[in-house]
Amino acid sequence: MKKYLLFMCLFFASAMAFDAAAQIVVQGRVTSSDDGEPLPGVNVLVENTTKGTVTDVDGNYSITLDGDENVLVFSFIGFATERISVSGRSVIDVSLASDITSLDEVVVIGYGTLQERELTTAITTLKTEEITKTPTGQAMQALQGKVAGVQIVSNGAPGAAPTVRVRGIGSFEGNAAPLYVVDGMFFDNIDFLNTNDIATISILKDASASAIYGMRAANGVVLIETKSGAYGQEPEIVYDGYVGIQVPQNVIKMANSEQFVRYINEVGDPADLAFVDNAFQRYGRSRVNPNVPDVNTDWYDEVMDPSTIQNHSLSFNGGSESTRYSIGGSYFDQQGLLNETRNEFKRLTFRAKLDTDVKKWLTVGGNLNVSMARQYVGENAAWFDAYFAVPIMPVYDEQNSNASPFRLANARQLGYRNRQNPFFPLLYNDNRNNIGKVLGNFHLDVHLLEDKLSFKTVYNYSMEAISARNVDFNYSDGMENVQSALVRETVTSFDQVWDNYATYRDNWGAHNLTLVAGYSFRSEYRELLYARGTEIQGLDRDQEEFWYLSRAANININDIRDTDGNTLNSRLFYQSVFGRLAYNYDGRYLLYSTFRRDGNNKFQTKYGNFATFGAGWVLSEEAFFDVGFIDFLKFRGGWGQLGNDGIRPAEGSPTFDEGRLTVINGAPVTGRFLNPAFDRITAFEKTEEINVGITANLLASRLSFEADYFIRDTKDLAVNIILPGFREPVRRSVGEIRNTGFEFSIDWSDRISDKWAYSVGGNLATLENEVRGLGGAKSLNAGSAEFRQISIVGEPFEAFYGYELVGVFQNEQQISNSGYTQEFLAENNLQPGDFYFKDQNGDGVIDDEDRVILGSYLPDLTYGFNIAVSYGNFDLTAHFQGQAGNSILNRKRGEIIFTNDTNLDAELADNLWRGDGTSNKYPSAAGLRKGWNQNMSEYFVENGSYFRVQNVRLSYLFKGQILGSQMPETRITLTAERLLTVFDYNGFNPEVADGIDRQVYPIPAIYTVGLNIKL
Repeated sequence: MKKYLLFMCLFFASAMAFDAAAQIVVQGRVTSSDDGEPLPGVNVLVENTTKGTVTDVDGNYSITLDGDENVLVFSFIGFATERISVSGRSVIDVSLASDITSLDEVVVIGYGTLQERELTTAITTLKTEEITKTPTGQAMQALQGKVAGVQIVSNGAPGAAPTVRVRGIGSFEGNAAPLYVVDGMFFDNIDFLNTNDIATISILKDASASAIYGMRAANGVVLIETKSGAYGQEPEIVYDGYVGIQVPQNVIKMANSEQFVRYINEVGDPADLAFVDNAFQRYGRSRVNPNVPDVNTDWYDEVMDPSTIQNHSLSFNGGSESTRYSIGGSYFDQQGLLNETRNEFKRLTFRAKLDTDVKKWLTVGGNLNVSMARQYVGENAAWFDAYFAVPIMPVYDEQNSNASPFRLANARQLGYRNRQNPFFPLLYNDNRNNIGKVLGNFHLDVHLLEDKLSFKTVYNYSMEAISARNVDFNYSDGMENVQSALVRETVTSFDQVWDNYATYRDNWGAHNLTLVAGYSFRSEYRELLYARGTEIQGLDRDQEEFWYLSRAANININDIRDTDGNTLNSRLFYQSVFGRLAYNYDGRYLLYSTFRRDGNNKFQTKYGNFATFGAGWVLSEEAFFDVGFIDFLKFRGGWGQLGNDGIRPAEGSPTFDEGRLTVINGAPVTGRFLNPAFDRITAFEKTEEINVGITANLLASRLSFEADYFIRDTKDLAVNIILPGFREPVRRSVGEIRNTGFEFSIDWSDRISDKWAYSVGGNLATLENEVRGLGGAKSLNAGSAEFRQISIVGEPFEAFYGYELVGVFQNEQQISNSGYTQEFLAENNLQPGDFYFKDQNGDGVIDDEDRVILGSYLPDLTYGFNIAVSYGNFDLTAHFQGQAGNSILNRKRGEIIFTNDTNLDAELADNLWRGDGTSNKYPSAAGLRKGWNQNMSEYFVENGSYFRVQNVRLSYLFKGQILGSQMPETRITLTAERLLTVFDYNGFNPEVADGIDRQVYPIPAIYTVGLNIKL
């Protein structure tokens, strides 16, 4: 504690020493060079800091500078930014020249860039400063709650990527993930990127923005630009890193021994009572409560502990007048929460990016990104067992003398069906993935006509190798021996993209035109090799050098394969032509259009055409528009077509089934039978989308606002249907899904003095998902028979489907007055403590006709908001996010259908029906095991809404001199990630990607200390 106090004293003494350095007050007036009028609201910042002020209504400003602060930056919307050296002056008057281009930041789009004011599409861009606030190994996790219309579902497992959805789900079979384009290369995920290596992430949300990527763009496109150096930049060395701890949060409280024994006594089943008696015999009686065994195991507490997380990156950036470069490397290490097993993710990355102007008319460059990762995957069965293991059994049982190599307690020795102990999968499994990825890029840019015509050729090559090794050790649980097994699987990918396109830019008078035309070639190749062996000789936990298939006594030839029957070990070729037109007249009237003709060898229909049209009107540029507080106002809209080739092709034909037996003239005859049912998927799925929006900047650009409304229809979806006269389902391209929604974002930022500044912002998005067609069928089943999901025309995709609950029968009179027929009551033997299901059609019986939609796992509303405050060199930011309107199937509670001799959660144990008026939500203990109460109903479907304090970050910037020496720019940061989540769902967390919680990896809170140094 003394060392800690000494450190804090030195820290704040150093901070005050900086502030106490020699200071001067600079003041002056800012005017417009066009008419000499004063400019209110001009931002006046000290260069490379957040310190600054704004001019008052008369254009006056005043700011206090420390001794090492010598450059002021003056910026204002509609005017060129001025950078002025103070050089000891106390009065500096500034005249700003008008500059319409300062209204626009350059936004990366497909095959080029546009100024933000020229956009007619829905694009959101996040910069590196925002991305790196989140301590994560997955870059997309940093976007959670920050982009309207983009749902990020977290995954707590080390190295696991989050689920990303852009504007809902539009396919029954295809992956709903967006297309990732990293420096021009296509990827299905970006788990190889370190967040510090990313300059910008742009999400192309609507069809008009993303259609130039053709049949891969139906789920949205995420464009990622990695960091580059800058021309004329002084060499810079940057270290950025953090270390922290991950803490399990919202841990499910399971029934303890007292609650469990009470539940068993209430059930009254002789077998279960005997199991408890066996625990008494084996472990004795508790001294605290002699009515329960002397064991009270909290299994989640046993299998989980806090763990560490760290990231370190080092980069070298700079450039001359003709060359720019950026070189860097990083190391990321995330340990898992599981005990007694290897559960971690480590990644080492290296990157190098170089551009050079060989001639005034020729620029060449290259980019190399190498990633090497090792992931140890914790056995999911451990989470399953931790939930269901009875608390009246310890982790280790010395009486289980036949168990080896560890004497783990085995629930079967008490009479239960399964071992239950989660330490069996923890100690006797080792799952490792070695992941290597190389991305290479070479580009050549030729300027044919200065400032008008250019040609660019870009070649990208990517190779990824994933080598999985899953080891099951041999052991004895005290009752049986389990053989060892080893699985090896290697998947290797080779992808290449070669883009060639020309860009023409011209302006004459008030006309501004940009044209792009190009050709793209792409190939994708996957290889798979899988083998499994058993009885591995010399397999020992401590001798990894013997973990090889060559030591297997048995290798079944049927366990060796090199194809998955789909696209592995096959090569896909794509070739495309594309074009883009962007036109604006006088910055007021905007037109935008793209076209792509995409072809591949995957489907019988080789080619598809994808066109878009967009238009915008910048009302604020009209001569008649004179609204003083509105600086910029644009209306925009667009329509576009997209494709999704992420489905399995099928060009089937009628077949003859051999060996069919029939009877002819009384004699059995074996022959062939014509089966006319076959799959037919000959083309990709198609999406059409309409998007309209508004963009506005107000009050000297302190307030910005953006809103969008979209209608996205996806047609020709691959679905299973039943043909008339047949029982077997076949796949046809006949489905249709519609996603519609509103998206809003608003931000306010202001500086109230030379030291104080603040900003607030928020976004929200609605989503309505609706199945519009199933090829004539009214519905399509999904999920399992016990936990049915269904897609009904007019309802959401794969919604939960079952009985609506009126409540719980409290007494016999309520059962008699339920409206059920006497025959139905007698047949089902309903008793108080059983569920009271709603008879939807009033026929006196509960059957399939009474099932209704119980909810969807897609949220109706997602939102996020943020607050930032800065004072001097201190910065404090807080980000909040959440969702509402979604449901979660609590599949954990449903396991009682398949095995009922397990534990249950504490909330359920405490709130079971125990007499008239005790519960109208949960059945009785005996009722839990009754088939009537195990029907799919609202009991299993819970509210998935939540609110989370996502990220709180405090930082302090050290600059200047300390003890007479110049120190490098240094920033110290304290970050808390996911420190509070508020929800009602009975689970670890309400983030469940597919809405079915059979066991999910807990999502921890993360607390880190970070350091950034620039030399």
